[in-house]
Amino acid sequence: MTTYFITGGAGFIGSTLSEKLLKKEYKVIVIDNFCDFYNPKIKENNIKDLEKHENFKIYRADIRDRQAIKKIFDENKIDIVMHLAAMAGVRPSIENPILYQEVNCMGTQNILEEMKSHGVKNLVMASSSSVYGNCKEVPFKENMIVDFAISPYAATKKANEVMTHVYHKLFDINVMMLRFFTVYGPKQRPDLAINKFTRLMLNNEEIPMFGDGTTSRDYTYIDDIVDGIIKSCNYCIENKNVYEIINLGNSSPISLKEMINKIGQALRYRT
Repeated sequence: MTTYFITGGAGFIGSTLSEKLLKKEYKVIVIDNFCDFYNPKIKENNIKDLEKHENFKIYRADIRDRQAIKKIFDENKIDIVMHLAAMAGVRPSIENPILYQEVNCMGTQNILEEMKSHGVKNLVMASSSSVYGNCKEVPFKENMIVDFAISPYAATKKANEVMTHVYHKLFDINVMMLRFFTVYGPKQRPDLAINKFTRLMLNNEEIPMFGDGTTSRDYTYIDDIVDGIIKSCNYCIENKNVYEIINLGNSSPISLKEMINKIGQALRYRT
């Protein structure tokens, strides 16, 4: 039975991925620190049913804790790591850049070191479309130069892409770096726009809109993201000498105004 180790496994993407893997009868090991970036009860609710499954195991620990990471690798025979744990968000990273460096970079280094020490050869990791910064050329392509980050969050994601390549070259670790484009769907984090705007509309509250609403971005549904992660895992397991960066999303940007209108239409249809 293949054993998957998911960091940040109680979060939006991690818990959805865990559920899908358990249905496929794989073994799933999760680490999450249940930090207060948003209400930890949301994460507890995400995994309450998963914890009943015999093939699910959770460690309540922080990826910055090297000994905690070592313990997980010591106690389990891991086939592939899906590294989703990170401090997220562009604006909060500007306010607290040191925390983002510690979690996103040093935490990742801990994972890589234990993979090296325990001979685990497959890694699928969440990067971000934020690495493209103010690139003018669209659609974004994986081979574009992304050396000019405009937020600490983006800089940590770019740094992780570089560091995982080092471990790929030196220690033969297969790596798939997946650049996510604003993931949405059931369990989405409460601080993200679709979740936040939906709650405000349901409560008949005013929606804060910065600018004139013409700014746009790409959104990717959670089921598509999970499908892409699982296929990336399979690709890693079935091949050798893998290092790839993939945009896991589509170049179909939606304006802020259009996104708000779509939410309103969906809520009217529902009622």
